Amino acid sequence: MELNVYTPKLAKIVQAKDEVVGTRAIKTFRTEFANGARFDYRCGQCAMLSVFGKGEAMISISSSPLIRDYLQFSILRTGRVTAALHDMEVGDLIGVRGPYGNGFPIDEWRGKNLVFIGGGIGLAPLWSVVQTALLRKSEFGTLSLIYGARTSRDLVFKDELADLKSQMPVHLSIDVAEPDWKEFVGFVPTNVLEKKPSPANTIAITCGPPIMIKFVIKNLKDLKFEDDQIYTTVENKMKCGIGKCGRCNIGFHYVCKDGPVYSWAELKKLPQEY
Repeated sequence: MELNVYTPKLAKIVQAKDEVVGTRAIKTFRTEFANGARFDYRCGQCAMLSVFGKGEAMISISSSPLIRDYLQFSILRTGRVTAALHDMEVGDLIGVRGPYGNGFPIDEWRGKNLVFIGGGIGLAPLWSVVQTALLRKSEFGTLSLIYGARTSRDLVFKDELADLKSQMPVHLSIDVAEPDWKEFVGFVPTNVLEKKPSPANTIAITCGPPIMIKFVIKNLKDLKFEDDQIYTTVENKMKCGIGKCGRCNIGFHYVCKDGPVYSWAELKKLPQEY
């Protein structure tokens, strides 16, 4: 029995991979719990990662809950804690507490087509449900991915995306043309209109920069998706993880408890503070 919800479990970094280098560096870590600890989680949930002596940060879990061997986190270097995480190496220990949030209602999507729409690091929260849907592929209709970033260097999971193309349609984009780029050039919401996913028996799941999400939702609505066919995640700053500090509130909702996953039917009713 846990006596203190703020006490993290120890986990060891077993793999560290540079996804993006430069000023907006992204690094993917795989961790294993020490001392036989573990927790069960759902697609879309988050965990609080601790770097001892530096602080902690809420990070989306990007591995599938069907994979029991490790937890995966893809982290954009943005501040003190994420910078400290980027400086860590295989074998180092971190703290993990959670899971937090509500997760994607993937069991309710059985028999439906799924279209995943991501931008930049926003593919990380989607990756858990992408991998889970692939492992349970017979339970769903068609799967497809529309994903983009500022440049080809800013795309995450490059190796995995190459493999993914053999399992589902993958439509990539970058914002500005590059000499060797042969796929779509333009913003992700524009690529959504270009590819025209059908709303028939389809769920659209999107995550990325807030401005991208805003226009993805608008364009999905133009393609006749209903509000309850569109899901996204809200990345409000989450501090405590248990709805006590109030840092992540949207009106009376606390993203760490009531989110971070919302259908557009739910989210559009909340104050537009996100």
